Amino acid sequence: MSANAIGTEISPAGPFRETKQWTGIAARAENGVVSLALALMVLLPLAEAFLRRTFGVFIPASTAIVQHMVLVVGMLGGAIAAREGRLLCLSTVGETSVRGRLKNASKIFTSGVSAAVCGFLCLAAYQFVHTEREGGRILGYGIPVWMIECVLPLGFAAIAARILLHSSERWRPRVAAFGCAALLAEAVKWAGGLHHIVPIALSILFLATILGVPAFVTLGGTALVLFWGVSQPIASIPIAHYTLVTNPSLPTLPLFTLAGYFLAAGGAPKRLVRVFSALCGQFRGGPAIVTVLVCAFFTSFTGASGVTILALGGLLMPVLTGARYSDKDSLGLLTGSGSLGLLLPPCLPLIVYAIVARVPIERMFLGGIIPALVMMAATTIWGIRRSSKRGNATQKFCWREARSALSEAKWELFLPILAFVALFSGLATPVEAAAVTALYAFLVPGLFHGDPGFIRQVPRVMAECGLLIGGVLLILGVSLGFTNYLVDAEVPARAVEWTTRTIHSPLLFLLLLNVFLLVVGCLMEIYPAIVVEVPLLVPLGAAYGIDPVRLGIIFLANMELGYLTPPVGLNLLMSSYRFEKPVPEVLRAVWPVVIVLSFGVLLITYVPALTTALPRLFGY
Repeated sequence: MSANAIGTEISPAGPFRETKQWTGIAARAENGVVSLALALMVLLPLAEAFLRRTFGVFIPASTAIVQHMVLVVGMLGGAIAAREGRLLCLSTVGETSVRGRLKNASKIFTSGVSAAVCGFLCLAAYQFVHTEREGGRILGYGIPVWMIECVLPLGFAAIAARILLHSSERWRPRVAAFGCAALLAEAVKWAGGLHHIVPIALSILFLATILGVPAFVTLGGTALVLFWGVSQPIASIPIAHYTLVTNPSLPTLPLFTLAGYFLAAGGAPKRLVRVFSALCGQFRGGPAIVTVLVCAFFTSFTGASGVTILALGGLLMPVLTGARYSDKDSLGLLTGSGSLGLLLPPCLPLIVYAIVARVPIERMFLGGIIPALVMMAATTIWGIRRSSKRGNATQKFCWREARSALSEAKWELFLPILAFVALFSGLATPVEAAAVTALYAFLVPGLFHGDPGFIRQVPRVMAECGLLIGGVLLILGVSLGFTNYLVDAEVPARAVEWTTRTIHSPLLFLLLLNVFLLVVGCLMEIYPAIVVEVPLLVPLGAAYGIDPVRLGIIFLANMELGYLTPPVGLNLLMSSYRFEKPVPEVLRAVWPVVIVLSFGVLLITYVPALTTALPRLFGY
């Protein structure tokens, strides 16, 4: 998924200056609501846990409120992503390969398709909310559930409006994009709900996807078309979205991500680079070891390898080149290391897989630790070998520097220990463990390091976290609607029947699974891939006696390679942007790391104990 901008900022001029001012007020209001929702998600579970254990008192509806705050963060975060032109896309062809008038036409077309799909999703969400209002459910404290659920249609409406605004800096192309959206909507009405032109509608969506519509538009639009094609109500899509986003385990996703963003804003990257350099710098290939450790640590909490490259690239590139690594090797190592933390708890893909596959989050966290170390070790060994060929000198170990660096970074280094103990000691639920991790990460810069400027950054950091979570949850929510269609059509059952009839060896199945997942990783980003593919693969794995946690780690390890492979490899795009290098040059630099990581994937695939040993040891 590329953080592909749908448009550029509009300059306030003439009669539009007042509109721009109102837009600024609305943006601050959105940021404030997202920050408030995230704060409630942190504080409410901790207050509930404290009162329950100390006084035996429960906070009424606290769990339901936290779950619905995820809905608020998801939809408003998606609106913020649309406002900033940072909705996640499956393709960048429209931005990078189309030029001149054709590019303007492409922008009008993709914006029109996106706005039309958002408009229908808004209608479907309104139908869902209307039904919920008649049901009269109460969230708590006299607040009807439907009032919170109104964020669904409002969010889709705001996204549609912003996509149209970002279609151009001039009003005439915007009007043309709106006309395109209206024309598509009228075509649906004329065709009686697309019963007869499903192939045409899917072809339009495919073309729009290639040209760069947001990923949720592709998946949501496909779900809309398929449901229309079988005369099913489209309200089932927002129902699936609502069900997923209010899952009891899902608050862990924004909370752990928020902890990572607090770490980044509080200066943790510099302190971590310093401590790992002090401890590992005396070894041959020490800079490579530092790069792998810091990137994996950082990605495990932010859940976004692209963020890791942007945040740490400027710090680690001079470390590598200063140790006489070539520019090519430095670029390849940094790009490849960005995704290494995806298998380490508490990374987002582990949580999303656990929810979709319906396995305990704790099992996924434990199952990912050893495979993550395998992938990190493989990358480190490659980095050391490249170092030895370059003949770089090693620095001497300085105990004074190591002690000073450890003292400065001790609070950050304690964070994963805190999260691990909270999760596996039985003292806290996964949501409470995530909340205490986020609160601790918030306290580290301001309280423990005494950084007065950190507090001023908190609203911006929380809005940025909401933007990332919103972009991801938009994709996950509409993807689940598409997945439900596949389940209703009995696609998983038929896939299991055909595969077990055709392939009899579990080893051959695993080999073909790896090939399939590598193709998926090249064409599809990790979050939609989880929601769409996992419900199909889990029954297949069960048919061959493969533990769902093991299957999940194999799946995510292959998706880790997807970050490094065209056409949708996010790390390639982020490295190209961060280091100002053409994407083909980045691809040539990272290709040796991809080969090394591929051997790691095969090892994880065919040695089950790497994944299952720790869960069994801890009784999961």
